Amino acid sequence: MSVFSRLAPRLQEAIVARLGWSSLRPVQEQAGEALLAGANAVILAPTAGGKTEASMFPTISQMVESAPDGVGALYIAPIKALLNNQAERLGLYTEMVGLRRFVWHGDTDDSSRRKFLKEPAELLMTTPESLEVMLVSQRVDEAKLFGDLRIVVIDEVHALAGSDRGAHLMSVLERIARLSRHDLQRVGLSATVGNPAAILIWLQGSSQRPGQVVDPPKPASRRQLLVVHRPELRLLAHDAARMAQGQKSLFFCQSRAITEKVAETMRRAGTTVFVHHSAVSKEERLLAEEAFHRGTADGSGACIVCTSTLELGIDVGDLDLVLQADAPDTVSSFLQRMGRTGRRDGQAANTTFFCESSESVLQATALIELAKQGWVEAVPIQGRCWPVLIHQLLTMALAGGGITAEDAWNHLSKVPDFAGISRPEFDRLIRWLLADGGLREASGQLVIGPKAEKRFGRKNFMELFAVFTSPVSYTVVTAAGQPLGSLQQEFVDRLVDGVSSFLLGGRGWVVQRIQHDDRRVFVDPAPRGKQPTWGGYIPQFLGLEVCQKMRDILLSSTAFPYLDTQAAAVLEEKREVIQPLFQSGRGGIEVKDGELRWWTFAGGKINATLRYGLEAVGGDWKITTDNILVKAKGEGITPERFYDAIQRLALPDIWDDAKLWKDVAESLPNYRLSKFQDLMPEWVEQEVVADYLLSTKHARSWCYLHPSRY
Repeated sequence: MSVFSRLAPRLQEAIVARLGWSSLRPVQEQAGEALLAGANAVILAPTAGGKTEASMFPTISQMVESAPDGVGALYIAPIKALLNNQAERLGLYTEMVGLRRFVWHGDTDDSSRRKFLKEPAELLMTTPESLEVMLVSQRVDEAKLFGDLRIVVIDEVHALAGSDRGAHLMSVLERIARLSRHDLQRVGLSATVGNPAAILIWLQGSSQRPGQVVDPPKPASRRQLLVVHRPELRLLAHDAARMAQGQKSLFFCQSRAITEKVAETMRRAGTTVFVHHSAVSKEERLLAEEAFHRGTADGSGACIVCTSTLELGIDVGDLDLVLQADAPDTVSSFLQRMGRTGRRDGQAANTTFFCESSESVLQATALIELAKQGWVEAVPIQGRCWPVLIHQLLTMALAGGGITAEDAWNHLSKVPDFAGISRPEFDRLIRWLLADGGLREASGQLVIGPKAEKRFGRKNFMELFAVFTSPVSYTVVTAAGQPLGSLQQEFVDRLVDGVSSFLLGGRGWVVQRIQHDDRRVFVDPAPRGKQPTWGGYIPQFLGLEVCQKMRDILLSSTAFPYLDTQAAAVLEEKREVIQPLFQSGRGGIEVKDGELRWWTFAGGKINATLRYGLEAVGGDWKITTDNILVKAKGEGITPERFYDAIQRLALPDIWDDAKLWKDVAESLPNYRLSKFQDLMPEWVEQEVVADYLLSTKHARSWCYLHPSRY
């Protein structure tokens, strides 16, 4: 019996009458089997492959057959834009069987929220942060609202797993699970993830249901790929403008700065361009999406130049091509972006990389070749997420008059992201927070302490409910008061009234005046030819597998048909430099101009770990690293001494040496990785920074497996 025939008759009839479907896709049939059997699941399918229906049709069917008392199903998305994008579709699916859906996020007006709380919809669509606001709000009867909750569907689950936001979500879900009368069914949706079984285990949390990965065979997809080398951003953007003419396209860039520069150049070349990134105002982003959907009146095409904001499953309709400035960090991002095209029957997925450097050409080639092999990054599942543990302690201390340390442990120890933290470590953290003022004790309950209240107490603790620190930002407005977007304070601090200019929304603006009291930057349109001052580039942190593929490409003689003439030429030039180093038997080590260079191709985290380890054992050595190279300078440094230091780092107990580790930890940059860093004891802060920057386990293995001799 097909899953379609097992759906509630009312839903079957609606699917046929309203959608024109008489059957389901393979992924929907397989997912339906799992969900109707009561299993937790991770459902994998390409972008536009039917994942939403695969999860929601069985969910809606069960609510039709047994109406929930309150919210019966939660749909959670990592970003508001995805919620808004899915609202119409899920609204249709619920409406056509007499159910309702409600969207709750930061932009939902108060009157709508009050109506929902009075008469809850069966399907609630929200973000992790908004979900927690509901749990601590005095207006929300959370036990009544979620008492009959049956299922949670998490879209783009790969964007949350292994991150602080994922740990936050799992913490909130465990709190909700305690409110529900049911063993909460959990479903994750994703297009690209390398370790779905691990994601499933993480997602299940305390649930006792069986779990299943739904990953049906995918038909071979046609891909049209091109890697272009242009040595200047200006040339790159001009060529992209020509390619985008008459087409609907997305142009992904690795930073807001590059996004703005590319958009401006393409607009001057006559391309209809819209800009989409986090600093552009919500109104401007929505305008871009709507205008893009409509297309241009003369059929000349349109291009949205964007950062990763449009990488997730936000529907921008049928696309002709995807453009990419340089290369993304991961195979997963590449596949997500490429998956925005090739949706129409007979159409190939069409992606062009516009690379400014030879390194970008190499990186793009490595991503393509790994994707062709079917390899995708595994999402690392964390077990010692200290920032979110502190966050959860504060929010539980704030809600309901406080919580005992025992109750907090009983709840938090069930969260997978805290599974590696022992009870003695937890108790040690509690003692620190009590002594430091993050918490205080009142009648045996942990409540918010004076230090945390001073830090987060403004606006009814609203800042506490977001896991990540929102940088202080200034609103950019025209002289008439129209909002254009925002700038971070560190950038505003460098602006001069009447002199400075910058790009925002793909257009040039001159600073008229800055009002620091209400954080507004008033601007006028920049005169034509005025050079903007917007700058900045976020370096990429590449993984081991991508870097090793880059090495393999350089050491081979393979010709790649998707490289244009210039890209193929710079790749050959790179090969001529690297191949002699490895053919010499020196393991990729060279001494040049008093500097020792070790071409590891080990990735950013391993190389960073090697840096601090080598500096600790090498004395006065100065080590610098990137994703593929370790460079060493210092008095008396020789290949032999360098090799001896590497051998020391390969010893089984070297990274357990308390003194060496102390030296390394103290030399790490003072990165601000969490808004809760001020509340961390030193030993936690050092671990958090080290975990972000270093990978001692993999670096140790690297030194053992790759003993480089000169």
